[in-house]
Amino acid sequence: MLLPKFQNKLLEAGCDEAGRGCLAGPVFAAAVVLPKNYKNNLLNDSKQLSEKKRNLLRVEIERDALCFAIGIVDNLEIDEINILNASFLAMHRAIKQLSTTPELLLIDGNRFKPYPKIPHECIIKGDGKFMSIAAASILAKTYRDEFVQKMHNEFPNYNWSQNKAYPTKAHRNAIREFGTTPYHRMSFRLLPQQLELNRVCL
Repeated sequence: MLLPKFQNKLLEAGCDEAGRGCLAGPVFAAAVVLPKNYKNNLLNDSKQLSEKKRNLLRVEIERDALCFAIGIVDNLEIDEINILNASFLAMHRAIKQLSTTPELLLIDGNRFKPYPKIPHECIIKGDGKFMSIAAASILAKTYRDEFVQKMHNEFPNYNWSQNKAYPTKAHRNAIREFGTTPYHRMSFRLLPQQLELNRVCL
């Protein structure tokens, strides 16, 4: 069961990102401030939930949260500053948009670029431990999936509605056949290096 709070003195915001390992599209992040003693028995790490449950929980989170916000860093920015910095920037953009300023940030993972004047705690697998981080993971995932569906509608050959722009075999085969799109992250290894084998005739 997820814990409602990391501590009881400061107003917490949970932060998480989605789309870090994809070959195309933006990285999304969410910051969520939940009410004190918030309860939701369905809330869990977004990766452990079906798409239907994530979408249902998104409605509940947006209804119940004291405040929430989404930050986005597109593929061009990712190529310029690298995906790690882009993930931090997306979280910073989400935090900046919160209507209530949190007093402590709970960050999913083990690294973060400090946000000005707000202390933070990095929590490995935090989306499976604390409600606010789990809520942020759900919002980041669902908002990104919506964007990826729009990408798919524009470029259906890559089957992004199914692979969500992750490096699946089908996605890479489409890159081989159709080339790249304006959404692809050109700093990523879009195709694996191919070993050239010299055939020896005996």
